[in-house]
Amino acid sequence: MTTLLKNLLNREINNLPDKIVHNINDENLIYKTANQLVSYLRALDPTLVRPIVVVNIGTDRSTGDSLGPLVGSFLQEKQRFMPEFHVYGTLDQPVHATNIEQCMENIMELHSNPVIIAVDACLGQAKNVGNLNLGVGSVKPGAGVKKELPSVGHIYMTGTVNVGGYLEYLVLQNTRLNLVMKLAMSISDTIYKAYRQIQINRKNLASARH
Repeated sequence: MTTLLKNLLNREINNLPDKIVHNINDENLIYKTANQLVSYLRALDPTLVRPIVVVNIGTDRSTGDSLGPLVGSFLQEKQRFMPEFHVYGTLDQPVHATNIEQCMENIMELHSNPVIIAVDACLGQAKNVGNLNLGVGSVKPGAGVKKELPSVGHIYMTGTVNVGGYLEYLVLQNTRLNLVMKLAMSISDTIYKAYRQIQINRKNLASARH
């Protein structure tokens, strides 16, 4: 996490954790994670005027790595209900190693000073498989398959899809689609719920100005 982000968090919400983790079996996962996501967004943009961009990283050529594109496609289906959230990376148009730099350039040209939420799959310890991780900071796409790519995001949402540490490319290829789908639905539902809360907050802020 950058010093700037830490300072922003300390200034706006002193007791805000850098990261939270919830398992997909937690029945309150979406409620708790959405509330935390809104807190992060408010900390980074107290006036809620900056555009919010969701960058979903991955490829549908690998089951484990398809988490991001699945989230993007689920969000795309909700796009008419959340037009002020800008979604990049879907099953139809994935954001991956070969195009992510160009994608980020396009985002910075199209959106003025955006807050970027990065969504990606990750590997971890066996006890953490099925966890949804939310925090302030960026993700490093391609780290699991030894690719040097730029860090992405002010806020990250990752799903732990399998066990890491050995032959990670093959592990991603042999990840259960059922788990990836559950994580993708949880992340997309969390983002949508956070969007609804942000809209309420924006209306309240607008009313307070008049």
